[in-house]
Amino acid sequence: MHKISNVLNYFPKSTQPKAKEKLRDIWQAETKEEAQKAFNAFVNAFEAKYPRAVKCLTKDRDFLLNFYDFPAEHWQSIRTSNPIESTFGTIRHRTKRSKGCLNRDGMLHMMFKLGKCAEKNWRRLRGYKTLTKVIEGVLFKDGEEIKEAA
Repeated sequence: MHKISNVLNYFPKSTQPKAKEKLRDIWQAETKEEAQKAFNAFVNAFEAKYPRAVKCLTKDRDFLLNFYDFPAEHWQSIRTSNPIESTFGTIRHRTKRSKGCLNRDGMLHMMFKLGKCAEKNWRRLRGYKTLTKVIEGVLFKDGEEIKEAA
């Protein structure tokens, strides 16, 4: 989401919907190969008129498409920064109102307690059962586990 916003900042308001649609085609592709094609289509469509926007996107090309090397169940969580934003939303809300009222230890204690209360409402990660495979280094391609040929 943040990357889309950063790229769109280089476009005039009238062109942003078209650019956003082409950006969405990249991240919503079914395979990494389709995403690469959509990425190239975006570059070809906008490089001549909006080189700074294209540069902003292409400098992180490999990083942005890394999620295709993880289980498909994890893609929704990897594609967005919302879980991070939501996690700290409660803490941010409370600490803004408490500025200057607590010392460092008191603030850390309050943040810890707020985090513990907020975690009761967190949703479980999709595909949490495949996390052990990711940690063990099992390879995935386009969201599917790569099986070794016997």
